Amino acid sequence: MSLGLPDRILLALGALSGLLGVAASAAAAHIQGADSLKTAAQFLLFHAPAVIGLVALVGVGATHRLTTRASASALVLGLALFSGDLALRALHGIPLFPMAAPTGGFLLMGGWLLAAVAAFVPIRR
Repeated sequence: MSLGLPDRILLALGALSGLLGVAASAAAAHIQGADSLKTAAQFLLFHAPAVIGLVALVGVGATHRLTTRASASALVLGLALFSGDLALRALHGIPLFPMAAPTGGFLLMGGWLLAAVAAFVPIRR
């Protein structure tokens, strides 16, 4: 199976998450008291391979396409909100918006739950 445009976008966003995780880790190493930036970096680095792996599962037809794509999308959006909020607070002292990090955290948990569900949704061939 080949990857459609939505899957390629998710793949690129997964890779970008890894890039930003490395950049945030490097920045955190040079900033005193940057624990929240370290946390943001860890979340980006832990979830980037998960997003890429979910796209790969879609690509080989191993899981239900829409459920797996929804899982990867929830992870990407959750990362943007959670890690984005933590990074903004660490670097500029301002939040992304009220409740951004908790909303992102719930999206991340939902993304993982959807990944578990995708493992059991029948694939129509």
